[in-house]
Amino acid sequence: MANAPGNKPSARVKPLPADHNPALAEFFAKAPRNFNFIPNSWLILQRKPNVLKAFNALSAAIWDPADSKVDRGLKRLVAHVASRAAGCRYCMAHTIEGAKHLGVEEQKLAAIWDYRSSPLFDEGERVTLDFAFAAAQQPNRVTDEDFAALRKYWNEEQIVEIVAVISVFGFLNRFNDTMGTPLEEPPMQTGEQFLAHHGWTPGKHAR
Repeated sequence: MANAPGNKPSARVKPLPADHNPALAEFFAKAPRNFNFIPNSWLILQRKPNVLKAFNALSAAIWDPADSKVDRGLKRLVAHVASRAAGCRYCMAHTIEGAKHLGVEEQKLAAIWDYRSSPLFDEGERVTLDFAFAAAQQPNRVTDEDFAALRKYWNEEQIVEIVAVISVFGFLNRFNDTMGTPLEEPPMQTGEQFLAHHGWTPGKHAR
């Protein structure tokens, strides 16, 4: 039966309590250091602990500050544009929250959907974000010309790092958009602050 008008649908797969699996206690204990909350995507994914741990290891390698050759704030914006291309509103809010956490200035966060025309973004950033938008679409729309433009600003190690960010969000976009993962309060507030004026809403993620 369809939901009555004005009622929010129930979560497709509910997040489990953080203490559901004692074997993950240490894993979840580390989450507040990075997020100040445990993502509901993790609480859903804990039904498959090995997948959760493997994903976290890949994500940690991509975001490792000691190994990052691309500014991590820009990488969060890359993730945001990729998530926008994929249509995942949960990940759009999370990536803006992450960019804010990494010190990206608020004016830039508010202008992210206008990066092509905003003077807050330089040409290298525009090329990189255009690349992210093309790479996240289905079918993939990256061209040889896009790569040639990207090479003007990044070496091959950095390009691999940028594409790794886009690719890991391919997983997150599909997972969270399919699950209708409920948005947590901090990214919900950040999305409303910086994205709502562009037309963003939490949609099915407002549980």
